[in-house]
Amino acid sequence: MALRLAYLILARVLSWLVLLARSDATKHAEILILRHELAVLRRHNPRPVLTWADRSLLPTHLRQLRLVSPRTLLRWHSRLVARRWTYPRRQGRPPTPQPIRALVLRMARENPTWGYRRIQGEITGLGHQVAASTVWKILKAAGIDPAPQRSGPASPPIRQAPGSPSRLVTCSWTSLMDLGDRSTRFRFLIRDRDSKFTAAFDAVFTGADIRIIRTPVRAPRANAFAERWIGTLRRECLDHILITGPRHLTLVLPEYVEHYNTHRPHRSLHQHPPATRTPPHAGATVRVLRRNRLAGLVHEYAGRTT
Repeated sequence: MALRLAYLILARVLSWLVLLARSDATKHAEILILRHELAVLRRHNPRPVLTWADRSLLPTHLRQLRLVSPRTLLRWHSRLVARRWTYPRRQGRPPTPQPIRALVLRMARENPTWGYRRIQGEITGLGHQVAASTVWKILKAAGIDPAPQRSGPASPPIRQAPGSPSRLVTCSWTSLMDLGDRSTRFRFLIRDRDSKFTAAFDAVFTGADIRIIRTPVRAPRANAFAERWIGTLRRECLDHILITGPRHLTLVLPEYVEHYNTHRPHRSLHQHPPATRTPPHAGATVRVLRRNRLAGLVHEYAGRTT
């Protein structure tokens, strides 16, 4: 490229030296002939395509001949600067590894009720940093429907029979007896304004020096933590199990509470359980194993280093 440009400049200088030996009349005649040829060319090709050799002429001469506009000269200059000062293009987000994509699809098929955020929390517990939007894109690309419609028409949840007021009073006595001496540590009982909580129910706790506090009317956020816990317990556990009695309930609840506190991801805790577990090392070869709880109703995934 540089050698060709040097040859072009030398040829142009020699042509200018040849012009010194010609007379003025010859030059004027050649100029008139060239102007006529230029007018003919402009009629046939109004916008000629210039090569790099044509662009090597002085910009002032090009402007005087009106071959290019000032905007074209600026574009040529910007291209020259871009070729000289070219920075490497930034790479986008790296693609998701195939093992993680396969793990996302596996969790979605084995857990029809899990949404993309629940799957993202489980993968975070395994030591992989994957965004919830990435999980959503993987599921959408694989043609997997959202959680409620993933496995077709879902069977209606099992609704437990509501307890009668007399049964609630019996449960309150049983709860105080199970607490034993620890009941003195509780000072308040927060409950809503359901009509099932009668005066006899309140009298049981009032006799143990526990003050009854009722939530305000139409204020769902007044007891938000307890309401959220009860809702999660029903959606993920009790709505899918037919509780046959108090003994059955005392077997189911502790197992789910252990899962809730030691394994289940919580969005408020950045997808970590309250009792933080130690994920495996990111660089190690990990085999993902599934553990079934509550007869396969709840699945827990853990990584084992191989």
